Amino acid sequence: MKSKLSFFDFELPKELVAQYPSKERDQSRLMVVHRDTGKIEHRIFADIKEYFEEGDAMILNNTKVFPARLYGRKEKTDARIEVFLLRELNDHLRLWDVMVDPARKIRVGNKLYFANAQGKDVLVAEVLDNTTSRGRTMRFNFNGTNEEFKQVIKELGHTPIPKYLNREPEEIDKERYQTVFAKDAGAVAAPTAGLHFSRKLLKELELIGVDLPQITLHVGLGTFRSIDVEDLSKHKMDAEYYYIGEEVAEVVNRAKLAEKNVCAIGTTVMRTLESSVTAEHLLRAGEGWTNLFVYPPFDFRIANRMVTNFHMPKTSLVIMTATFAGLELLQEAYAKAIEEKYRFFTYGDAMLIL
Repeated sequence: MKSKLSFFDFELPKELVAQYPSKERDQSRLMVVHRDTGKIEHRIFADIKEYFEEGDAMILNNTKVFPARLYGRKEKTDARIEVFLLRELNDHLRLWDVMVDPARKIRVGNKLYFANAQGKDVLVAEVLDNTTSRGRTMRFNFNGTNEEFKQVIKELGHTPIPKYLNREPEEIDKERYQTVFAKDAGAVAAPTAGLHFSRKLLKELELIGVDLPQITLHVGLGTFRSIDVEDLSKHKMDAEYYYIGEEVAEVVNRAKLAEKNVCAIGTTVMRTLESSVTAEHLLRAGEGWTNLFVYPPFDFRIANRMVTNFHMPKTSLVIMTATFAGLELLQEAYAKAIEEKYRFFTYGDAMLIL
């Protein structure tokens, strides 16, 4: 398989990009792709349980999306500025990496004021540095504990649904742009493959005897950033924090050693697993930062199955999926998905690669 960006381009009709989630989480469509035979099946997501048995492991990402999009007023001009919180740099000094829009209006030294629903200013931030064209380092001035500060951010913030939806977040997004097993806040984008799981489906999988260990990878915007180099070896991913507990590693390694199926639920899980591998090709417990970019050729060492959504052309997500499935098979699957009008991207349908 080639490692050139142009191999991962395709025409995607705009109407296939899902604007809202499916009515029920586990009633979205599921395309099942068999790597050994090339067979492609069309099912619904709740049917996924038919492909797993006792002792198999399905690894979930329990990161929780926090309301990362704030709107502030620039001092003196009162211009409305969007501030997208990317990463906390120092919780004591309340330093954050952020993105601002419109960026041309925001310079080092500028102050932004953030008001609550009653119109009272409850937070002030100062721009300390430029990081990229739209990136800034900001310090939030707030007299209170870290818990109080997080509560203020929660009250001021909006659900950070993707920009391409071209709409304000609605009540439905608060629930559905979050997995039912989300618990560790830190992501600015949802691990989308996990959005299809309902509590009922998780219980059914447990009753079958499927293990459901949870890792954490706090998804950043870098995962979705466009790639602008033809030679994929030149692309650099943004680092994202991950955590793999001892018990999780034990469950996954037990399944592997018993030659059971190990399924990564999403590209975020796959990147986490492949970022922490022992010399014996087993999963290592631990935490750290990963900037792993999976592109062909790549030897996947932990998971032998994968669930993922249908992705945009020329993204790191579709490149990883093609690397796992095989480029020609994925191209065939995507052509069928477009023909059958599957829904793409964050709120779209899912694919199970066996």
